[in-house]
Amino acid sequence: MRPKMIEKNKTEVAFKPYGLLSIFALIFTGISTIASTTAMAQTVSLASPDKQIVIEVSDDYQRPEYRVKFHGQPVINDSRLGLVFQSIGEFGQDFKIETIEQTSHDNRWQQPWGEREWIRDNHNRLNVKLSNDQYHFYLEFKAFDDGIGFRYSVPKQADLNTLNITNELTEFSIPDADKSLSWWIPARGWNRYEYLYTQSPVQDIDRVHTPYTFKLNSGVHMSIHEAALTDYASMTLDQRRGGTLRADLTPWADGIKVKTHAGFSTPWRTIQIANKATGLLNSDLILNLNEPNKLGDVSWVEPGKYVGIWWGMHLDENTWGSGDKHGATTRETKRYMDFAAANGFDGVLVEGWNIGWDGNWFYNGDVFSFTQAYADFDLAAVSQYGSDKGVRLIGHHETSGSVTNYRKQISDAYDLYQEYGVTQIKTGYVADGGDIKRIDEQGITRHEWHDGQFMVNEYLHSVKEAAKRHISINTHEPIKDTGLRRTYPNWISREGARGQEFNAWGTPPNNPAHTTTLAYTRMLAGPMDFTPGIFDLAPCS
Repeated sequence: MRPKMIEKNKTEVAFKPYGLLSIFALIFTGISTIASTTAMAQTVSLASPDKQIVIEVSDDYQRPEYRVKFHGQPVINDSRLGLVFQSIGEFGQDFKIETIEQTSHDNRWQQPWGEREWIRDNHNRLNVKLSNDQYHFYLEFKAFDDGIGFRYSVPKQADLNTLNITNELTEFSIPDADKSLSWWIPARGWNRYEYLYTQSPVQDIDRVHTPYTFKLNSGVHMSIHEAALTDYASMTLDQRRGGTLRADLTPWADGIKVKTHAGFSTPWRTIQIANKATGLLNSDLILNLNEPNKLGDVSWVEPGKYVGIWWGMHLDENTWGSGDKHGATTRETKRYMDFAAANGFDGVLVEGWNIGWDGNWFYNGDVFSFTQAYADFDLAAVSQYGSDKGVRLIGHHETSGSVTNYRKQISDAYDLYQEYGVTQIKTGYVADGGDIKRIDEQGITRHEWHDGQFMVNEYLHSVKEAAKRHISINTHEPIKDTGLRRTYPNWISREGARGQEFNAWGTPPNNPAHTTTLAYTRMLAGPMDFTPGIFDLAPCS
C-alpha cells in the first residue's frame, strides 16, 4: 500500500501504510490516491541553511539514491549509494527507507592555528534509516551553505560482527560531463600524489585522486573529496560511464578494501559547491565534518617557517649518507641555525643525521635506526645551540616505506626527541605506490598502498604517539589531508603533491600553472608542505 509519513517527535518520521478505513475516508472526501500491493518509492529532502543547496534521497528501484541541486539546478544527478560486504553481500539493493530524523546546528568553534581563528558550523542534518528483512544501516547527510557531506553507518545488530568491505557503490553523477572542465591527477600510480595536474572535460578522466575539482558548464565550481578519513581506505574516483564517477577504495594486499566490524561509520563523502572558484577556497566544509580537538591544551603546537639541510642533497652538493659530502653534521647544522636566527626563520630541518642512509636508502629502509646518530652529528649539542638562538631543531625520520621497522622504534625515537627538546618531526615514506612494506603476523612481507586502510592507520598512529610527547608531525609521502588537523592539531602539515624538489631533477620540472592550480585542488584538503622559497641564483650568461 502507499506509505504515509507519521510525525513522531517533530524530527523523526516513520513510513507506514494507510489502513483501509483511511483509504476509504480519503476517497469519500474527494481526495484521490493510488493503492498498490507494493510500497511506493520514498523521497526525502534536506536544504542548506540558506536554502540554495537541496539534497534529495530516495529508494527508487528498491535501492538508495541521491541527487543535489544548487540554485534550483541539478549539480549531481541521480547517483547510487551502498556498500558491498564479502560475507553478506550488498547493503543497498532491496533496502527501503524506514525512518528519517532531521536536526539543525549552528555554532562557532576556535582553531588553535590555521587560516582563520573562528569557524562557523551551520548546517542542517538528515539521518535516514534503511532496512531490508534482516539488516539495517544509516545514511547521514549534512547540508551547509558551501556544500554537503554524507556517510554510511552500520550499527551493531544480530548476526553482524567482523565485516570485510569489497566495494563501495557511492556515485557522483555529473551533468554535462562533456562540457564540464576538471583538474585532476591520476590515482593508483607509482608516484602517489606527485603528478602535474591535467585539465580536461569530466568525461575524459579515468581513475583520479581527490580533491577532484571541476567547473560545470553552467559556471558552478565544485570539488569532490572526503573528510575524517580514519580506519578506512582512501576514496579515489573511477569513471564507469560518461559523467558517473564511482567511489574506488584503495585495497589491502589481499584485495579487501576495508576490514572492520559492525558499529562503524565511513568517512564523510564531501561535495563543495560555489558560484566562483574563490568560494571553494573559502569553504570550511572539510573541517566542519571532522570531530573537535581530542588533545586538549595544544598551546605547544607552533607553526612556523624553516630552512633545512635538504636542498643540497637534491643538487648533489651533499649526501644523506656518511662521507666527505655528508650534509647533516654538527658544524653544518649550527651554520644553518645561525642563518635562521639572522633571517627570521623558526627552525632548521636536518635530514640524514641517523644511521641507515648509506647505500641505496630507497630500498634499505629496514636498516634505518631512529635513535642512533652518525658520528659527526651531536643531537644534544645542536639542539642546545638552536635553543640558545631561539631556533627549533626539526627532527627527521625517513622510513623508505619500511613501516614495520619504524613502528618497532617509534616510541624510543619520539622519547629521544622529547628528551632533547625537539617539538616537530618531518616523517617520510619514500616508496613507489603499492610498495609499502608490511610484515604480517607470520613474518611474511606484504606490499601495501600509501592510501590503503593499513597506512591510514599507521599515519594516525604516528600522530597520536607524537602528541603524547608534545611533538607535531609534518608527513611526507602521506595519506591525503581530510581535515584531521581539527581533531589532532599536532598534524601540522603534509606533502601529498608534486613539490618544489621537482625543480631540481623533475622531468619536466613544475610549470607555473602547477603552483596556482594547487590552491584549487590539493590545498582544498588542507595545508601543504610544498617546500617553497627555492631560487635559481646561477648568474645569467
